[in-house]
Amino acid sequence: MEYIDQPAEKACFLCEYPKLNNDDETFILARSRHCFVIINKYPYTNGHVLVAPFRHEGDPLKLTIEEYQDLTETVRKSVSALRNAIGPHGFNVGFNLGRVAGAGLEEHLHFHIVPRWNGDNNMMPVIGAVRVISEGLAATYKKLSPHFKQIIGSTR
Repeated sequence: MEYIDQPAEKACFLCEYPKLNNDDETFILARSRHCFVIINKYPYTNGHVLVAPFRHEGDPLKLTIEEYQDLTETVRKSVSALRNAIGPHGFNVGFNLGRVAGAGLEEHLHFHIVPRWNGDNNMMPVIGAVRVISEGLAATYKKLSPHFKQIIGSTR
């Protein structure tokens, strides 16, 4: 509830959080040359992460080849880190381009990596209009962080 009750952020958090250099508090798991991995504050499942370029850009066609390659390589490594850390049965991986496609922050491109388990979708979203997340963000960060540092590298 502590993150649900927070006021909406006015600035682009995908631009601001990396500048704070406080990865433990902002839940940044790893940084590469052109992008970073951060735990989603409003996860669909435990371990739901975002991979975003440092540069504020909403269109994948406007990224440089180097930025796009680094972004997709970091997605690939993130899947590996999540497999090692929490052992999901599968993943949903992709980005939402544009508000009508479900982008909550359409101005700053980001991949979603959503770990999935057999039976993880229950009646709560349909009947109660709520999602059940079994672990807090800080606990998830502590569990995932060593795996991301091992596979992608240090955050600083």
